[in-house]
Amino acid sequence: MPSLSVFTDVPLAQKLEGSLLKTYKQDDHPNKMFLAYSVCMTKEGQPWVSSMVRNIRLQIAQDPSLNYEYMPVMGMNSFIQASLSLLFGKNSQVIMENRVGGVHTVGDSGAFQLGAQFLKTWCRDSQIVYIISSQKESYGLIFQDLGFSVYEYSFWDSTKLCLDPSMLLDVVEQAPRGCVFVMGNVTNCKLSQSQWIKLMSTMKSKRIFPFFDIPCQGLSTGDLEEETRFLKYFVSRGFEFFCSQSLSKIFGIYDEGVGILVVVALSNELLLCVLSQLMNYARALWLSPPSMGARIITSILCNPALQGEWKQSLEGVVDNIMLIKEKVKEKLRLLGTPGSWDHITEQKGPHSYLGLSSQQVEYLVKKRHIYIPRNGRINFTCINACNIDYITQSINEAVLFTKDSEK
Repeated sequence: MPSLSVFTDVPLAQKLEGSLLKTYKQDDHPNKMFLAYSVCMTKEGQPWVSSMVRNIRLQIAQDPSLNYEYMPVMGMNSFIQASLSLLFGKNSQVIMENRVGGVHTVGDSGAFQLGAQFLKTWCRDSQIVYIISSQKESYGLIFQDLGFSVYEYSFWDSTKLCLDPSMLLDVVEQAPRGCVFVMGNVTNCKLSQSQWIKLMSTMKSKRIFPFFDIPCQGLSTGDLEEETRFLKYFVSRGFEFFCSQSLSKIFGIYDEGVGILVVVALSNELLLCVLSQLMNYARALWLSPPSMGARIITSILCNPALQGEWKQSLEGVVDNIMLIKEKVKEKLRLLGTPGSWDHITEQKGPHSYLGLSSQQVEYLVKKRHIYIPRNGRINFTCINACNIDYITQSINEAVLFTKDSEK
């Protein structure tokens, strides 16, 4: 007789967005398309990889001096320093004063796992977390699992079809004193300098702790420095903060997920104390971070010629994204699709909202076999010369169909 399983009461987890890809793969329709990949795609429909990555990966694999020993718990120091220089600028105030450091982390969410563990133990008065981003972020689950009370908001206004910076200001006003305030994709929320000043003043007066997410620096505008300029505002105002810096997407090494948990403190002494505690958590979580992705990125960032070539390739991706969005908007205009489609080109980065209703999204999935998330936020690099006509015609059909059904 079989014994009773200890897993008897374990239910199936709630379906995540990954089930959309599973449904797409099971679809045998010849014109099926998937527009929700998380990676940047090329015009040929393959994941984009920065041009010099393959050669550097090969060079590292053939380097006889590497012994593949465990990495230090803190991670690769040269990788951390190169990443911090990319984030703040080589000669930035906070680097010169030795008030910023980092821990080499695993994947896109490792920095949040590490940071949340620290905050849970050492900031006992900050057990409420407010998260605001352009979409629902997976790291909300990390904070929830650790026992934080989590409140999530989006600054995408589905009625006005825009990323509304006033939403960010409103949420900060609502946030309680001493909470942790996570800001994701804040680069795309176009705050003016006066709005940043107002935001920081409110956070300062409420002693709110900022935790930033920088998932793909440079992919919104191609301007690496401009996209992280707001961090310098917080540094100059005397803030301490955490920042999750993910680097895999901007180099096209998606299978080598690496990043940094960045720590900014008021002094070097305080910084060293925080980093020492973070190392204890990192030792328990993963002991030794992955090295290949970090070696590739460091090789590029520490070589001026390779860094220049990489920046050009990144700018090429951004230019292609902008061109795709312009073409989609123009084709919808020529088709006479009802409504304004300016919001497509007003959003920055590869992932942007189409501004479709749930009924229109359902039409695209079920009738046209175009698989997109329920919120209508797609990856525009999935659109190319071979599929753009089918996609725009299908969007036009979906909009017209719902207009007719409303009559």
